[in-house]
Amino acid sequence: MHTASRFTLTALALGVAGVLAAGQADASGFQIRENSVKNLGRANAGTTVAWGDASVVLNNPAAMANIKQTTVQADVTVIDLTAKFEGSGTTALGAPAGPLTGGNGGDPGDATPVPAMAAVFPLHGSLEGVTLGASISAPFGLKTEYDPTWMGRYDAITSDVKIVDLTLSAAFAFGDRVSFGAGVIVQRADVTLSKAIDFGTALCAATNPLNCFNPAYPFHPQQQDGLIEVSGADTDIGFVVGAQFKATDRLTLGYAHRSEVHHTLTGDADISKPASVAATLAALHNTSYDSGPIWANLDTPSTDTVSARFDVSPAFRLLADAQLTGWSSLPSVDIYRENGKPLGNEAFDWSDSWFYSLGGEWDMSDAFTFRAGVGFDETPTNDAHRTPRLPDNDRTVYTLGMTWNVSPRLSVDAAYMRVEIDSPTVNTTSSSQSHLNGKFTGHADLLGVSAQYRF
Repeated sequence: MHTASRFTLTALALGVAGVLAAGQADASGFQIRENSVKNLGRANAGTTVAWGDASVVLNNPAAMANIKQTTVQADVTVIDLTAKFEGSGTTALGAPAGPLTGGNGGDPGDATPVPAMAAVFPLHGSLEGVTLGASISAPFGLKTEYDPTWMGRYDAITSDVKIVDLTLSAAFAFGDRVSFGAGVIVQRADVTLSKAIDFGTALCAATNPLNCFNPAYPFHPQQQDGLIEVSGADTDIGFVVGAQFKATDRLTLGYAHRSEVHHTLTGDADISKPASVAATLAALHNTSYDSGPIWANLDTPSTDTVSARFDVSPAFRLLADAQLTGWSSLPSVDIYRENGKPLGNEAFDWSDSWFYSLGGEWDMSDAFTFRAGVGFDETPTNDAHRTPRLPDNDRTVYTLGMTWNVSPRLSVDAAYMRVEIDSPTVNTTSSSQSHLNGKFTGHADLLGVSAQYRF
């Protein structure tokens, strides 16, 4: 049996940890790699050695040296996650109190557009060899929403994370074979999430657990649900550095490091309670469930990416990527009231993960280039800490893409990615002490289009 002393406001910690863990469809964790439709078409292979792609402002500023004309690029990728949960659960009182009520939550994913923009400006005259760039992109984020009465409502209902980077970069070329680059990242993080609280179980168990089975007692499991919505935001700064080396006329290598960005999210916890619950808590002088300001630390992870491009012939290229994402920078999420009083500590316990991809490009003519690729993305999660906010597991991606060079100045790109996700299981206890056990199945489809204009 669990009493009210254990039923504290760790909903905040679970909520923030969960929303960051919910795993966007296209990449493991909550990472988004889709800031370039060209890259999407070759399974994000060759991101740090890309030619004619302004997304290198963030992916590897050193590769801006490949762009010889002022270039403006706009990309948008629609990410459509399809997922389904099958399972069951019990309240904090276990099987005698009956199963968790509600359905399977429906499909938590909707088609979500992810835009990106970039511009590159090669300098001339005495500054020949210097290239400047700017970009706006979303390197991390997600949006999922379950039915509000589903059986896992005490773990998650709505999760909405938006993390946007403004990157300002410079590249320096030393001859035709070597270039270096660096950039400053201004990152904005906005988090909103919600979940239910089982006040009925908490209040009946706090007096005498037998009251939960007494029809005359006013509080019963799953009959006096409340809702908690947590929101927070912050802006902070990171950096990106990179290098590119043209080893031979056919082989080009690239490397880029993007730093962690440390955020202190500040915002509010809005907790709604049934009238009977609010009156009882007031009589007990229990303020644990009062709405009010909160703050929490969040570190978006670093990435280290190595790429290679090999020109098999003038018309055909092979590209490869290996990327390490430093998810271990998120050992836990600690939530505090405005006065510094802790509200909870929830283990995150993610591991650093690798992404590998191989892609190819074929210039059918001066007007059309076709692409394809395959990739494998390791999950940073584990069975012990996976929750319904984290339907994440290893995934394999398959892609197709093309470029249409409309004119010497204008080109248009399109790409499609299919993401096959290994079915993850959840076996978790919520902050309401309910227990949920089951399995998710799902996949994702991504469709991107972009346009680039060269001056």
